[in-house]
Formats: sequence, C-alpha cells, structure tokens
Amino acid sequence: MEWWLWVQALIQGIVEGLTEFLPVSSTGHLIVSGALIGFNGEKAKVFNIVIQSGAILAVCFEYRARIGSVLTGVWSEPPAQRFTVNLLLAFLPAAVLGLLFASGIKAYLFNPIPVAAAFIVGGFLILWAEKRTHVVTVPTVDDMKPMDALKVGFAQCLALIPGTSRSGATIIGALLFGYSRKAATEFSFFLAMPTIFAATVYDGWKHRELFSGDDIPMLAIGFVAAFLSAIVAVRALLKFVSSHTFVGFAWYRIGFGLLILATAGLGWIDWSAA
Repeated sequence: MEWWLWVQALIQGIVEGLTEFLPVSSTGHLIVSGALIGFNGEKAKVFNIVIQSGAILAVCFEYRARIGSVLTGVWSEPPAQRFTVNLLLAFLPAAVLGLLFASGIKAYLFNPIPVAAAFIVGGFLILWAEKRTHVVTVPTVDDMKPMDALKVGFAQCLALIPGTSRSGATIIGALLFGYSRKAATEFSFFLAMPTIFAATVYDGWKHRELFSGDDIPMLAIGFVAAFLSAIVAVRALLKFVSSHTFVGFAWYRIGFGLLILATAGLGWIDWSAA
C-alpha cells in the first residue's frame, strides 16, 4: 500500500530529524522504529542514510551566516582558513574508517540488539564524562587548534557503531578534550555537514539501483520531515546546553536500551526479524 509507505517515510523522517543532533543515536532510533513499523531491508537502510541530508540542510539553514562567511573568506581570511582546515582534519578519520568497514558494520550491527547494547554503554560513558571536572581550554570553535579538531575526529569514529551516536561521540569527546559545552555542540553540528553529506552521496550512489522514479515521493517526504524536525531539535539543543548537562540523555539511553533488551528477553517483540 503506497499510502503506508509514505507514512513510514514520514515517521522515519521525523525520527531522523529529532535525533540526529542529540546524543542518543539517530541511526539506532531509525533501526528500532523501522523494526516496529516494518520498514526494514536494504532499501530502508539506504533511505535512512539518504534522508540524513535533510537534517544536515537544517543545520546549514540555521548557520547560513557563518557558513557564508567561511566560504567567502576561505581564500583570504585566516580565521576562515583555520576553521576549514580544522573541519577537514576532524572529518578524515571517520571518512577513512567508514570506507573500510561500512559494509561489515551494516551486515552485523544494523539490528536492534547490538544497538540496545550501544545505547547502554554510551549512556554510562556520558555519565562518567559528566562526573569529571570540566576544564575549558577551547571556549569557542574559533579557539580550536588542529590537534583539538583531530581529537574530536577520532572520537567521531566511535559513531560507526550503530547506537553509539555521532553527535554523542563528538560532543562528549569534545567535552573531555576541553571544549566548552557550546563549542562542543556547535562543532558537532559543523562536523556533521561533510560527514553526513559524504555518507549520503556515497551510499545513495552505491545503491542507486535499489530506487526508481516511483520512490521519489517517499524520499521527498522523509527529506522534508527530517529537515523540519531537525530545525526544532537544533534550536532546542542549543538552548538546553546553555544551562544543562547531558546526564538526562544518558539515562534516556540506558532506559531505552534496557527496554529493547527486556522486550526481546520476555519474547514480547522478535527483534531478530528486524
């Protein structure tokens, strides 16, 4: 039924947009929600990656002035050049490892049980990070040095494991490396741009034979839903980090992961079919 496919696309788009920039794992949530509504298979996996570009476009829209200043000054202004170099340095580690291991990760880790385990482990890591004394050495993204950016880039590699959370890995990693909460959150947003656009183009092109012209409405619905819901999430997160820690997200991750494992253990949901 075509209408149900469009509803599934709408649900997945909203889930993607709301979770992409929160430290809770958008991929993990998409895998779980897809299992619940019967939206799975190879085409669904590629769809979930492609609609991430809608969420990233929301960040581009929110930071359009900053992006414009970097693009216009990249050939002549040292701050814009430094920012561009730092972004490229942070992007490279995950890009290289993603090319090497993406197929194996999809084959073995893209199902709800490994995702649940990653939710729980990531939650405890956030709690551990928040208990540490936070000494700020990088107040803003303009204060970053190349080594600061590279460290966050290596932290982002943890997000190759579904359920870990790309934003969670980069934000918490940045906090551990001395970034302020605002700098960590904003750099996570900026780093998402090349990372997710590259993943979208690579995966979309590699699996282009899975889609046809009939899939355009489904992709459009998911893209627009991801864009609109991501704008809401980005604005809310920036407001939230100004006066809160990430402890609440940690407990959410742990509770959500335990819920998935409990429903599997009690036989309420057959997650193995996802």
